[in-house]
Amino acid sequence: MTYDIIGDIHGCLDELEDLFEALGYRRERGIFVHPDRRTPVFAGDLTDRGPQSIDTIKLVYAMAVTHQKALYVPGNHCNKLYRYFLGNNVKLQHGLETTAAEYKNLPNKEQSQVRKQFMELYEGASLYLELPDAEAIVAHAGIKEDYIGRHDKKVKTFVLYGDITGQFDEQGRPIRRDWAQQYNGEKWIVYGHTPVKEPRTVNKTINIDTGCVFGNKLTAFRLPEEQTISVPSKQPYVEEKFRSFD
Repeated sequence: MTYDIIGDIHGCLDELEDLFEALGYRRERGIFVHPDRRTPVFAGDLTDRGPQSIDTIKLVYAMAVTHQKALYVPGNHCNKLYRYFLGNNVKLQHGLETTAAEYKNLPNKEQSQVRKQFMELYEGASLYLELPDAEAIVAHAGIKEDYIGRHDKKVKTFVLYGDITGQFDEQGRPIRRDWAQQYNGEKWIVYGHTPVKEPRTVNKTINIDTGCVFGNKLTAFRLPEEQTISVPSKQPYVEEKFRSFD
């Protein structure tokens, strides 16, 4: 099979539609399909911060669940929204407040439908995806080689949040280790989570979160071609949100 792995969308639906167009997809029955039957893979963080989180949920649900034309793995923002929909005491911050505001503005019947769709999408998803025919693994924040095949709490934390140290920088952002430098595997690890200005390849890993919601661009990584395709963001540019690895 052939795949188009899509980085963090964060409610930037217009840019996602632009990216599908750039990738050669066509809109059919309200979803995007490729004439060569390529499979889109959403690498998590569908919602929060951007302008159209609810419609992004609806589109991904239609593609991944209703029509089974796409794959999806959850990100940390997906996990938080899931806990919010469960009724847990989740703080409405770090972008969740924008999704919650959109959700609360919906009629009650539509709220119920969106909540049900997202929970079904999330509960049906694997923590990370192994794509044997592409010799690749898709994990929202990455995965260490010796974690592949495991699904315990330690691995879940890594896949959703990255290689966190428990410490924070001056801006209050979590400090993460650059785990990709130690990866020596043969399979591609395709991930996002940490915004970078350009897709970042280290060993056989690639970070495709190019900070669309922070005004940069939305990126897909194509396999087996090993090619990146990006479209520009329509959001305001926020320089301090991007991580430099110099």
